[in-house]
Amino acid sequence: MDIRRAADPPNVEDTQYLMDRLGAVHVRQRLGIEAEGEQPVIGRGRTWFHPENWLSAHRLLRVALKAALLYRWGQRNALDIRVAHNTVRSRRLPAAFDGYRVLHLSDLHLDSNERFPHALAERVRDLSYDCCVITGDFRYRTSGSWRPALEGLERVLPHLRQPLYAVLGNHDSLKMVPTLESLGLRVLLNEHERLARGRETVYLIGVDDPHFFRADNLERAWEGIPDDAFTLLLAHSPEIYRQAAHAGCDLMLSGHTHGGQIRLPGGLAIMTNADCPRRMTAGAWRYSAMAGYTSVGAGSSLVDVRFNCPPEVTIHELRRQTSY
Repeated sequence: MDIRRAADPPNVEDTQYLMDRLGAVHVRQRLGIEAEGEQPVIGRGRTWFHPENWLSAHRLLRVALKAALLYRWGQRNALDIRVAHNTVRSRRLPAAFDGYRVLHLSDLHLDSNERFPHALAERVRDLSYDCCVITGDFRYRTSGSWRPALEGLERVLPHLRQPLYAVLGNHDSLKMVPTLESLGLRVLLNEHERLARGRETVYLIGVDDPHFFRADNLERAWEGIPDDAFTLLLAHSPEIYRQAAHAGCDLMLSGHTHGGQIRLPGGLAIMTNADCPRRMTAGAWRYSAMAGYTSVGAGSSLVDVRFNCPPEVTIHELRRQTSY
């Protein structure tokens, strides 16, 4: 269904606004799980082990890297954001959208390093694109105040162009939504947005976090979309690739995995923290008739370093394929 936004941004604590828009059950479930506090290291969600929630690991890894004189090197790597390019070809793409460019950001974790918002702003400010999408994880921690993350976002937004769309990740709170939208982002929570060029249309779909909260609802998000429409799905994690492909998705954009963030020489990820094939945890992939792309992320989780896995923002160029 098309997203409906209030003329004036509602109060950030106004859960009634969220209930009216998303339904009481969704809001009660999402906020109820958030209220339980810090997300567990073991159990829940679509994977049994969540290393980003292990606070002791944060400290131990940082100490070990400092002892090995690798910490500063890893921090420099984490601020060296690359621009990746991906071309998506589809026979179903309307002719008017041939050449349409989507800037894809993911896993910003804007409060992980005070220098990161500036580095991200510098990287995106001169890029050319038609719309920008963010596939979740604005915040570094999985609980506590989310305001520092949005303060970081405010430093980046002047360097991004409208329209801006986003979905929430497993680090994000549902209560962030009114503030995010007051800043100019359209947050899709099991909802869709119609994008038009002349008389032709594609549909941008966004689901709530499918990894930890398991709050995704493709059926609700797809309601009212014509069967023959080209669809682009935003989901924080690629773990719902089967459901998305069989729902009729043409292109799925995700993040969450960080591509491993710390890889062995040669690029082998030690851990990807996602219940899906490894080939789907970084870069372009296909499943059935659906194209997919999993961003390795622009920010860093657990600790603000990267090795053998540079951070990225991605330009996806949509091309109409006319030959068989």
